[in-house]
Amino acid sequence: MVISWYGEGCFRIQSGEKSVLLDLPDKSSGLTAPRGKYDALVKTLTPWPFDFENTEEGAGTVIHGAGEYDINGIGIRGFELPQESSTHFFKTIYVLSWEDISIGILGHLSGEIPPQTLENFEEVDVLIGPGGGAPFVDHEHMSRIIKQITPKIFIPSFYKIPGLKRDAGLVKPLLEKINGGEIESQEKFVFKKKDLTDIKKTHVICLHP
Repeated sequence: MVISWYGEGCFRIQSGEKSVLLDLPDKSSGLTAPRGKYDALVKTLTPWPFDFENTEEGAGTVIHGAGEYDINGIGIRGFELPQESSTHFFKTIYVLSWEDISIGILGHLSGEIPPQTLENFEEVDVLIGPGGGAPFVDHEHMSRIIKQITPKIFIPSFYKIPGLKRDAGLVKPLLEKINGGEIESQEKFVFKKKDLTDIKKTHVICLHP
């Protein structure tokens, strides 16, 4: 399995010919969206009412909102965050199950995860969540969530990188709370289930676009 990052909350998770995209970047962000086909586009922040007709032509299935989905053998469970949603948009966090690997996606999370929802993330192998602080979940709360879930791997999103027009925060303060500031930076995270077996303490991997 390969996980690539394109800035903000946009990731491609791929295995063989199958792939899932997360949160394509807005054109105003200054970032370039990934190209190529995908099986599913998972949206963690969805404008409401949702424009079902204005989706990418020829693309895969668009996942937005709570529910259970099976896209070409990729299991996706969505959990809405009503306390962070409004009449104009709603937020969703997800758990992907694929090739015996479980991946938690916290998307645009800006606060605590309700206990009944957090229970669904307790067995995730890889966790993807905001790493730059405001306007998303702050470093203190994010580090607490990581300790509660104890994933094998944590991959931060939504933090300052070259080319991003938004005034985003740095990821370093979060890393200092998790692992003393040590950074393992990679262009892509390539792994199999067996690679995670012996990991006892959460590893933080910062991907670069």
